[in-house]
Amino acid sequence: MEWFNVGKIVNTHGIRGEVRVMSRTDFPEERFAIGNKLGLFTAGAKKPIMVKVASHRTHKNFNLLSFEGYPNINDVEPFKEGYLKIAEHDLGDLEEGAFYHHEILGCQVFSIEGQEIGEVTEILETGANDVWEVTPAKGKKHYIPYIEDVVKDVDIDEKKITIDVLDGLLS
Repeated sequence: MEWFNVGKIVNTHGIRGEVRVMSRTDFPEERFAIGNKLGLFTAGAKKPIMVKVASHRTHKNFNLLSFEGYPNINDVEPFKEGYLKIAEHDLGDLEEGAFYHHEILGCQVFSIEGQEIGEVTEILETGANDVWEVTPAKGKKHYIPYIEDVVKDVDIDEKKITIDVLDGLLS
């Protein structure tokens, strides 16, 4: 089973079993909803500890969570530096034209003329739109904005992306 990161536990919070989580998801309200089950991967663990969210609130830039069956700080102390993940079958459907990062990473990018440009190796979140780092077999990396004028087709099944190479885009 494949697991996807939704947050990192950076510390405990208070004495009542809350943990401070840095979110790694665009859907924290959904992923950290009360009653939701998450896989908790502690350092070096191959298998997760399954936890059920008992409470969720935000505080400053963090999500504060507590889990059923872990009522105090001593119970959650070992969870520090652990990762909260969801199973692949728990990923929800996205609206048309939206993709999970793991679906885009590794895709081959081609121009509309059929020229191979490279492979998507990283996704940078800029706030306005994502920018895909595309690494060719030889040469320097390219940065492709995920905007309608540039990205013309994304075929997840074929791991193929077709773009319109605007003037200056690959310079």
